[in-house]
Amino acid sequence: MKQSLIIIDVQNDYFEQGKMELYQPQKALEKILKLREHFRQHQLPVFYIQHINIRKNATFFLPESHGVALHSQLLPLASQNEFIILKNHPNSFWQTDLHQQLQQQSIEQLVICGMMTHMCIDSTTRCATELGYHPILIADGCTTRDLEFNGTLTKASDVHNSFLAALTTFAKVQSAEQFIRQ
Repeated sequence: MKQSLIIIDVQNDYFEQGKMELYQPQKALEKILKLREHFRQHQLPVFYIQHINIRKNATFFLPESHGVALHSQLLPLASQNEFIILKNHPNSFWQTDLHQQLQQQSIEQLVICGMMTHMCIDSTTRCATELGYHPILIADGCTTRDLEFNGTLTKASDVHNSFLAALTTFAKVQSAEQFIRQ
């Protein structure tokens, strides 16, 4: 199956001094960079998904801000194999041309990584399954944040692991090293 790497929302606001800092985003970025190098070496497409928040009262990923930009270590090469898809919703397919571009590239399987596990990773992975892309989700190439509900705080690592456990129904979940070794 022809594969493509999908890197979701690795943007400045999720890193130190950003408006929505996540749990250990640099560790996830290191794994993502290794994955990207693997895809570049094999001359396979890489899609960078960039979220631009257009909701009223949005607090991060604001249009034309420093925080909305892709992380400086992750800037795409100007090549025929690297693409940026702009989105305004958690699902990377919703109201974008991602599906059409993947079809044009004859992509059959997606390798998904990025941020946040409980939001954009979750919704994009589920949709990728529904569209028949047989996703592989890179567990250590994703991260999230602490969440609070009804006065109870759930630590980011627990949020991350819970969503990965649920997503095993929709994707093959493995580490970056496991994926690269196969």
